Amino acid sequence: MTLYDSLYDYSPLPSRPRLTWPDGKRVAFYVGLNIEHFLPGKPSTSIWPLDLDPDPLNHGWREYGARVGIWRTIDILDRYGVRASALLNSDVAEHNPQIVKAGVERDWAWLAHGRTNSVLHTGYEPDEERRVLTQITDTIETATGKRPKGWMGPALTETHNTPQLLSELGYQYVLDWTNDDQPYRLTVPGMLSVPYTVELNDLGLFLRGLSGPDFLQMVKDQYDVLRDESADSGRVMALALHPFVIGQPFRAKYLDLALRYIAAQPDVWMTTSEDIAAHYAAA
Repeated sequence: MTLYDSLYDYSPLPSRPRLTWPDGKRVAFYVGLNIEHFLPGKPSTSIWPLDLDPDPLNHGWREYGARVGIWRTIDILDRYGVRASALLNSDVAEHNPQIVKAGVERDWAWLAHGRTNSVLHTGYEPDEERRVLTQITDTIETATGKRPKGWMGPALTETHNTPQLLSELGYQYVLDWTNDDQPYRLTVPGMLSVPYTVELNDLGLFLRGLSGPDFLQMVKDQYDVLRDESADSGRVMALALHPFVIGQPFRAKYLDLALRYIAAQPDVWMTTSEDIAAHYAAA
């Protein structure tokens, strides 16, 4: 039996019970805002893959997000009343506390996103992973005043033990398994998978050469199709953002237009991953 066989059951979407959202809304929409810290001189997300130490080209590109891009992105989210689902590297609490403060003031939903995106969440033995997860969780709780209920690993990484260990620490859902348009229960008691996206994700889209107008059209198309399909059962639409990508001025314009479109839709529930998980669990 593989991890995939033991972690969740196969459930074809058309055979499931009807899923409803609050107030009769049809599409639950949330923004997964990646708030990350990167270690200088360590290979990580790169605009040009180089093995340099120091690496001002790639590190500076990533660091733009924390210094400039996040604040431009926050302004746009505020304009449309979007509470971010903040995917937080715990190291941000030490290195960029002003960002955490801004999120606390806006009542963001906080998810643990590992310690740093320069270190994948792989290769841990259970006791070591339990210690690492506890440290990450405690750091985020201290910084935000709220214990995180959701998890997404750096680059969506887990070990075979991660969901069980998260459950023991009080987590309720993960975003790592991007295989559905609805939440579903994992075989770990009390744990859900909530839809995230590696497709409608600024990092993958723009680094493949797509333009701002391409991004805007994709957001519109994603919503339109999910809305039409949700006549019989609700859907989730996630929009994944990275401030060092979408926060560039020539791209931020199109995020503004995209959220303007989404916010104007009568069938949308503008929400967070946390509220989606809570609603599904209660239902």
